[in-house]
Amino acid sequence: MRTTGPGRQARMRRSTTADQIKQLILTRGLRPGDPLPTEAELCDILEVSRSSVREAIRTLSTLDIVDVRHGHGTYVGAMSLDPMVEALVFRGVLAPEGSLNALREVVEVRLALDLAMADRVVAAVSAASADDLNELAALVDEMVDNASRGENFLDADRAFHTKLFAEASNHLATQLVGAFWDVHTAVLPQLGIAPPADIQLTAKAHGDMLDAARSGDIDAYRRAVIEHYQPLQRVLAQAG
Repeated sequence: MRTTGPGRQARMRRSTTADQIKQLILTRGLRPGDPLPTEAELCDILEVSRSSVREAIRTLSTLDIVDVRHGHGTYVGAMSLDPMVEALVFRGVLAPEGSLNALREVVEVRLALDLAMADRVVAAVSAASADDLNELAALVDEMVDNASRGENFLDADRAFHTKLFAEASNHLATQLVGAFWDVHTAVLPQLGIAPPADIQLTAKAHGDMLDAARSGDIDAYRRAVIEHYQPLQRVLAQAG
């Protein structure tokens, strides 16, 4: 019969305590920035030791589920995707298959996410305000201008995609696209890959995406999304 040693039991208690704290956040309807009960109160509520609470708080803090403010208390965290980004970047650096394959995977997921959200994005952008459309158009102009000088436009590119997803009012998708961009820009420099020679096509494709979305043409939008990724995919394919 398989036995459970002291170490395994301790890990199970810590995991259970962390899960209990997450459940407490949910059942009390707490939101990011709201204070959690004190350490002593959590011990009483959850009927666990101080060491279990402290270890659980440390675990949840690394996941941005709680925010420990020394001298002030513990609060519900922002629950950003920063821990996921750090883990993915680290994976990209240490992956057995290498950083190049890890970056290919990130690009594939970004493409899939853009295509999956096409309907929502097109519907939102076609009904967007003049100010929002002007902001998107300005980002396209910046990318085209940079590309004409052979310069990268990573910041404008990231802002363009997150703005599109924000227009679609999907907070998780907006966070995800930003997170994958952060992984992309963190891993890419390590590979020493030169920008695509036809980077102007990528910049132009952003304009085509915006034009298609504004006119409500979902098929044209999807074609432009695919064209947007083709120069980068070619470079990655040639790299190894």
